Amino acid sequence: MTQAKADIGVYGLGTMGSALALNFADKGFRVAVTNRETDWIAPFVEEAGPLSSAIVPAQTLPEFVASLKTPRTILFMIPSGAPMDAMIETVLPLLDEGDTIIDGGNADFHDTRRRFDLLSGTGKHFVGMGVSGGEKGARHGPSMMVGGTDHSWAQLKPMAEAIAARFDGNPCVAHLGSDGAGHFVKTVHNGIEYADMQMIAEVYGILRDGAGWTAPRIGQLFENWQDGPLASYLIEVTAAALQATDPETGQPMVDMIKDRAGQKGTGRWTVIEALKLGQSANAIEAAVGARGWSSEKTARQAAQPLLTAGLIDSDVPTADDLADALLAARILAHAQGFRLLAAASDEFDWSLDFTRISEIWRAGCIIRSALLDDFAQAFRGALPHDHLILAPAISAKLADAVPALRRTVAAGAALGTPLPSLSAGLAWYDSMRHGRGTANLIQAQRDFFGAHGFERTDKDGKFNAVWPDLK
Repeated sequence: MTQAKADIGVYGLGTMGSALALNFADKGFRVAVTNRETDWIAPFVEEAGPLSSAIVPAQTLPEFVASLKTPRTILFMIPSGAPMDAMIETVLPLLDEGDTIIDGGNADFHDTRRRFDLLSGTGKHFVGMGVSGGEKGARHGPSMMVGGTDHSWAQLKPMAEAIAARFDGNPCVAHLGSDGAGHFVKTVHNGIEYADMQMIAEVYGILRDGAGWTAPRIGQLFENWQDGPLASYLIEVTAAALQATDPETGQPMVDMIKDRAGQKGTGRWTVIEALKLGQSANAIEAAVGARGWSSEKTARQAAQPLLTAGLIDSDVPTADDLADALLAARILAHAQGFRLLAAASDEFDWSLDFTRISEIWRAGCIIRSALLDDFAQAFRGALPHDHLILAPAISAKLADAVPALRRTVAAGAALGTPLPSLSAGLAWYDSMRHGRGTANLIQAQRDFFGAHGFERTDKDGKFNAVWPDLK
């Protein structure tokens, strides 16, 4: 008896690939699966239990490709970079016109654009798809950001919408543009995630070090915030983590974890691309920098008794102030991310739909929060100068919350408690609210030492000044 062909193939049975394959099977699709290490395949099928009848295992790549309905849709969940390039080279000769390759990893969007161009004109299609939500999201409903051709989206759409997270019944997946659009949006999502996590950690730090609160007490405060405008997955995670107990010592689990954070690169990519596009996502940059500083544990321990100058007595901000400060800073970090998306959309001709991006981030992904509903609503109206902070409803929220951010940043500076991302968000807000900044002096300096020229306030053109000679 010939086995029915699969609707989609998943290559790569690591944590995310396995979860997505089971999600497809759970939604009624037949799923072909294989893996570089073939000894992973049989245990995966066995662990699938009742879903195993919807899984078509294959031991070789040709067998895997042959087991798929045409035109084929193949999702690769493998490491980005060279492994993906090698896989494309290997699988392309096995494919037919109309087939689609999907890279579901955290890929550099420049690589995605290059691969998209490589397949253009061949009749075969390349999709870069950002997947957010971690293992549980992948298994039960991720948020997905897709970049590719209309043809490939038509093939993928019914299956992607079936497995996606849902918000008010709407699937949290969208075709955002061509070539690298999906992976770029996922990169910026991760950059915002870095800032969000860092800002939350800074609030934890000022309560722990400034007020002497215990981890469970701080966790309870975060749990209370989950019922208000700060409601989000990361606030929920933080509340639970801070109230967890280490079974070995009976101490708060977070107190037993070394203060050294890792990173996989997407935060850095966000910062790099922001600078290339003439933007500065400084709240995200500060979060990336803070992770770098965290790695210098021994240097920080040596510095602690030495770098004590300039501390000032100050009250720790109230819980209400901290809540408002965090709300303001999170709005600002998201706004920087969306401004970066707007700049990239113009640069790469993607026509990104910011309302839709906000909508698909409302469920399934790591940065899902109550704020995204507000952002989606703001994007449905006029957005002055492509800046979310200038939308009337958002600027009103900031007007209410920024005073608390000022008090919090001032208290952190006085107490010597580091608040890099909160401070960066406030600095950006203040930069944007000054119609007349200080770059005129920078232009004067540049012209003084390098004759770079400058624009005048009273007439058009580029000018040089006759500056006094230095003695």
